[in-house]
Amino acid sequence: MSTDRMRRICVIGASGKLGRYMVRQALDRGYEVVGVCRERSVAKLAEFEGRMTVVPGPTNDSEVIRRAVAGCDGVLTVLVPWGVRQYSSGTAQAVLDHAEPDARLVFSCGWHVARDGGDRYSLLFRATVRVVGVLARLARVVDVDDQVAACRRIFASDRRWTVVRGSDLEEGESQGLPVWRRHVGDPALASNRTRRVDFALFMVAALTDDTLVHEAPAIVGRRTPSALAHAGGGRTTGAPGTAAAPTTETS
Repeated sequence: MSTDRMRRICVIGASGKLGRYMVRQALDRGYEVVGVCRERSVAKLAEFEGRMTVVPGPTNDSEVIRRAVAGCDGVLTVLVPWGVRQYSSGTAQAVLDHAEPDARLVFSCGWHVARDGGDRYSLLFRATVRVVGVLARLARVVDVDDQVAACRRIFASDRRWTVVRGSDLEEGESQGLPVWRRHVGDPALASNRTRRVDFALFMVAALTDDTLVHEAPAIVGRRTPSALAHAGGGRTTGAPGTAAAPTTETS
């Protein structure tokens, strides 16, 4: 499917903060939107009542995803590492299994997910992710390793995917489309801040950007100091030894 024919999209994790931004931006672009979220979170989508279709259920439920993505030209997925029941990897696998053959698939995660040996993380960051991951898993709250496992499944797929790796997120008015780099550790990413609304903007824009197919861009806010300092670098931002915390958006 040519990306200029994008008509119907699915937002998986639609009720979270990032998800709601994506829904709003997709509707503003004239897309028909299907949203998936846990049944207890449906009320968070009340502002979009009558403007979108909501499929309630766990995002790692294969049957829920099969129904939601049917006929969709693109799928935007928030990989949430909740709990210890392979929520992220189950969600990713369901999307890979059931999305339309030519659908454009865009996933979100944090900088901690490395695609290859080109990312550079500080020892402090590595230790922090390890400690937080162990404690969160023991508390049965978040499984950071499962988000990594989910992305490995995506990277191994021949589907038309993009994995957007976000820096630390903050609220605020849009600063425009974030800049990106292929590897964490690029000096342009040093500021480690992106407006959540702009993370959503990048996700939605990626649906129709074929240059991002099979890329795992690490993004940072367009108007952050590091992005401005390296504005001539082409894509986006990054600084040696820095990285964002795991993305744990709820849905």
